[in-house]
Amino acid sequence: MIETAPDIEKVIIVGLVNRHQDARQAKEYLDELEFLALTAGASVLKKFTQRLEMPNPATFVGSGKLEEINNYIKVQEVDTVIFDDELSPTQLRNLEKELECKVLDRTNLIL
Repeated sequence: MIETAPDIEKVIIVGLVNRHQDARQAKEYLDELEFLALTAGASVLKKFTQRLEMPNPATFVGSGKLEEINNYIKVQEVDTVIFDDELSPTQLRNLEKELECKVLDRTNLIL
């Protein structure tokens, strides 16, 4: 029997910069999230951030950033997108439909 190396899951990470979390803090949180993803056996291809005072209730990020993320997913064949905040069930459903890949938030990654 021929053994093959397991496929490494390709992921991207997404976070927000706002009045509660400046760019430095966002970078720290995304670095921590990257470490958690690497520990889980994933390969982090890129980190996306957006300056947005409040998360979009439907998709967490704005439509332009969502399009940018979606384009990157298609080109790089990303398996999973991890968001650095807790997503509502509506956001999770909308993001999975729009991005056509697995979507996790920080809590789901840790569990």
